[in-house]
Amino acid sequence: MKKMLLLSATLFCGCAIGLASTAGAVDKGPAEMTLQATVDPATTPKPAQFPHGAHQARLECGTCHHSKGADGKQVAYVEGQKIEKCETCHNSKAGMPEKVNSFKNAAHTLCKDCHTKNKPELAKCGVCHKK
Repeated sequence: MKKMLLLSATLFCGCAIGLASTAGAVDKGPAEMTLQATVDPATTPKPAQFPHGAHQARLECGTCHHSKGADGKQVAYVEGQKIEKCETCHNSKAGMPEKVNSFKNAAHTLCKDCHTKNKPELAKCGVCHKK
């Protein structure tokens, strides 16, 4: 379960942030982000507010970020790697397991599982999905 949580966390953050390496410096991405599904939008799309900066202050990049190998399997984060959007792989046409077969499912698996385990008060819908 811990391994799945770590992999899920890696997936969500990796997808949410576009990190690029330029002249030896790594772009750490915005401090605050609005996450919104575009490939497989929900019937009533509900954007989520993601405090990336607050997560960066507590976690290593590799805790959340990852990439995909030529065989389609998850590959661990390497400092400075380019991060693709989650939906590049996590969409209904990619044939992934249901738990991570869309941006929404991958994000809920990652965020809710981590929050439920570490800070249950943050596992409520309204924390991320503001009205």
